[in-house]
Amino acid sequence: MARPTSSPIANLKRIIPRIKGKRIGVLGDLMLDRYLWGTASRLSPESPVPVVEFEKQEQFLGGAGNVAANLAALGVRAEAFGVIGEAKNEEDEAGRSLRACLRELGIGDRGVVADPARVTTVKTRIIARHQQIVRLDQESRETLGKEVEDRIFRKFAERVKNLDGLVFSDYDKGVVSDSLSERVLSQCHKEKIPVFVGPKRRNLLAHRGARAVICNLSEAEGFVTHPLRDEKAIEEAGRALLAHFGCGAVIITRGERGMSIFEEASPKYSTISATAGKQVFDVTGAGDTVLSVLAAAVCAGASVPDAATLANTAAGVVVGKLGTASVSPEELIQALDDLAQ
Repeated sequence: MARPTSSPIANLKRIIPRIKGKRIGVLGDLMLDRYLWGTASRLSPESPVPVVEFEKQEQFLGGAGNVAANLAALGVRAEAFGVIGEAKNEEDEAGRSLRACLRELGIGDRGVVADPARVTTVKTRIIARHQQIVRLDQESRETLGKEVEDRIFRKFAERVKNLDGLVFSDYDKGVVSDSLSERVLSQCHKEKIPVFVGPKRRNLLAHRGARAVICNLSEAEGFVTHPLRDEKAIEEAGRALLAHFGCGAVIITRGERGMSIFEEASPKYSTISATAGKQVFDVTGAGDTVLSVLAAAVCAGASVPDAATLANTAAGVVVGKLGTASVSPEELIQALDDLAQ
């Protein structure tokens, strides 16, 4: 698909200020992304690995937390629902840090509960000379116990009437179970709240009735259980996923080939060309950006194709940044202006 002309871009730019103030919940696998920065100029005498001399530590929201952070960066009043770990009858250290990150960005955290059976998910990356040396993951993947699931659902039920939309951000860490998904979706349908899903598990019935489901090409191949090597295969997969998910739209992101959009109400699908940044530094979190921008734009009144175009443009911005990143309204407007040139 060719780049949008100046008139469509003007229409897209009008959507951006309407996003501010929308109230969107994010339910899913909250994570903490930690970055340990240092320098490496020699190998260890103990093993052929670099010795990294520590300089600084940074930490950011990851997983569903990064979706919430992306929404907050756009001016959305985001609320998080999920779990953190508990140790000795209080939130574990990483959980306290994660909650502090939420509050620092103005993201509501009343829907975040501590679970004594879990640890807070932390992904620690050691980086030297702007290159990742290693990543260390600490996480629990077991499905939530019924008592904790009930606590999350009660927190959500208390807030659902105040929301304009909900994002399911599933990283297959056990929070987005079939039963919780069914209960939350039922509540959203009752309140006419649109739901946007970034699924990881292969249970295609878990999120039936969502407004839109967003997945990458690899995930789509997993859902349909065969490779998608050409446009015909992608079209057939998109139509099959529409039926299986019972949703209004399916968006398949395709990296440097952009994304393909399938809508229940449209017999034809469309493809949006990629709008990569000037230089690709890191694709970490690009999928979270697509999910959050698309949800925010639809909640602000945009059509799914227009929302997907905005999301595609936003992804082109964040891949030009190192590490987990988000995009501001000003950056999104500038990126649209660049497209028009």
